[in-house]
Amino acid sequence: MATTVQVPQYDIHPEVQVDPEKTALIVVDMQNDFVKEGGTLRVPDAEATIPRIRTLLDLAHNTGMEVVYSQDTHNDGDPEWEIWPEHTRENTWGWQIVEEIAPQEGDTVLRKVRYDAFYGTHLDHFLRLWGTETLILCGTVANICVHYTAASAALRWYDIVIPRDATSALDPFDMESSLRQAAFLFSGRITESAGIRVQP
Repeated sequence: MATTVQVPQYDIHPEVQVDPEKTALIVVDMQNDFVKEGGTLRVPDAEATIPRIRTLLDLAHNTGMEVVYSQDTHNDGDPEWEIWPEHTRENTWGWQIVEEIAPQEGDTVLRKVRYDAFYGTHLDHFLRLWGTETLILCGTVANICVHYTAASAALRWYDIVIPRDATSALDPFDMESSLRQAAFLFSGRITESAGIRVQP
């Protein structure tokens, strides 16, 4: 029996102000396998987010925000390949971060083995050293790696900002339900990339 489900309303902030000295931009899993034609787990809307993510990167680099890329990384015997088709095998084309928004000198790249960019990485350690309080999260997939990284950040009491036009999902329902949960459960602020402003 088919059921129609409506996503409950959540706030979309026209403007979000951040302190660049206490903010980090986290670019989640923008790798060829997820973004580009020929990728083994391509997200159809991911490539369209590249210009928005580039805008966020320009803002971060120009204002002194820390920039972190998560890089999904797997090898033979990885149990995640029992859930999903083989993807982001280390040192392959599909594993590489897309060229258009490749990391710059001074950016941090963290290899991760699960959905959550905090799991088994030094992310929290670096954020504490930098004095980070706010995370701007973008990339793919909204309800998987972006979502579980946001959840892990919220459990550590970081403030969460998600520009929805710089985030992609496999299905619109997945996108909307994830954003609603981020706003509802994590007190996350949902906005557009153009709505992020640096505090004067």
